Amino acid sequence: MKRYLTVLMASAALLQFAVSTGAMADDAKPLAGQHLTVLLPPWGTLPKEMTDDFTTKTGIVLNAQTLGWDDIHTKIVTSTVANAAPGDATEVDWSWVGQFGASKWYQPLDGAVDASAVADAPTAKIFTYDGKLLAVPYSNDFRVLIYNKAQLSKAGINTPPTTPDELLKDAKAIKDAKIADYPIGLPLSATEGTSTAWYLLTKAFGGDLFDKDFKPLFVDPNSAGYKALSFEIQAMKDGLIDPSMTGLKDVEVQELFKSGKISFDVAGWAGNLSVYADPSKSQVSNDVAAALMPSTTGSSRTIGLPEAIGIPAAAGNAKAAAAFVNFMLQPETEIAGYKALGNMPPRLSVLKALNNQGALKDGDVLLKQAATVEPVFAQGTPGWYPEFSSAVAAAINQAAKGQLTVDQAIQQIAAAAQSASQD
Repeated sequence: MKRYLTVLMASAALLQFAVSTGAMADDAKPLAGQHLTVLLPPWGTLPKEMTDDFTTKTGIVLNAQTLGWDDIHTKIVTSTVANAAPGDATEVDWSWVGQFGASKWYQPLDGAVDASAVADAPTAKIFTYDGKLLAVPYSNDFRVLIYNKAQLSKAGINTPPTTPDELLKDAKAIKDAKIADYPIGLPLSATEGTSTAWYLLTKAFGGDLFDKDFKPLFVDPNSAGYKALSFEIQAMKDGLIDPSMTGLKDVEVQELFKSGKISFDVAGWAGNLSVYADPSKSQVSNDVAAALMPSTTGSSRTIGLPEAIGIPAAAGNAKAAAAFVNFMLQPETEIAGYKALGNMPPRLSVLKALNNQGALKDGDVLLKQAATVEPVFAQGTPGWYPEFSSAVAAAINQAAKGQLTVDQAIQQIAAAAQSASQD
């Protein structure tokens, strides 16, 4: 513990070095020759031209490491417990904020990054814990319904579904017309993408997961969460979801959409529209479109699942890490990240500029959906979220495999929530 306090105090002082100018425009390049290790998932790992740009501007030698999302969380936990830093700068998911903040595993970034840029990124608030900014978003990830308009048209469907029932009806029409064997794409493996898809569908059915005191609201069969899980399992039983989804992560479901094997990416990442519309990356580039998330209430709702970059308390090169965070906040970096990786820019000014230029695929839909974004937890992400999320994914996976009924799965999730919140 003493070691962490010492590192934290020293790093906080070092971080001030990179503040006002962001260390990006300093012609003297005071950090030239220093080495920086950055750990991000595949969708956050910058292409060579962007890393070269960072090195040109700062002189910092960047060692970019890539791991799967779940693997990064595991590495952060095991490294920190072993009194080691997982990297100088790493992925910090929205869902880790409570755990990392309570454990003081990451350095506060207040005063260490461009304040005006942070203010231009509303989702930065999600990465605040106990009044301190723990990470800065690089991807404004929210969910939207993505569909193959050509496949809908072949089935005689002229407009995308606006309710869950219409989604099932349209999927059945596509299947009956033998256009797609399994039209609905939803991850059902025991992974985080399965959990977040259920959270999203709970909003679609007009409800929330917990009340203000974190009491589960999904246990009653008439509740939105219960109906959301019933929707998923019924779609599976009706042959609208491929049974192989029980073993697929969300990124693997996306590959199926790219190949034209599914008609609806129900929990679609907004930024993925640019990837789906890129003929060098997708076989359905001319057919992809976005629509507002279906809803039972007449008002579309969605969830924000932004991803960010933070600096571990034990980081060996906090100055270079702060320079990298500031680099990621620059408008040209966010635009390049959107074009190369499909990461939706966190800064509103950048998002609006892209749309005004006609560079944002289905931009009007995305901006309209963005206005409805809600956090999964209005109270803030609890420290026990990782345990809860794992239990949710496991229960849904078992239900999708027929090992649990919907009611049994819901009761298992509720029990896990109670256990996790009391630990």
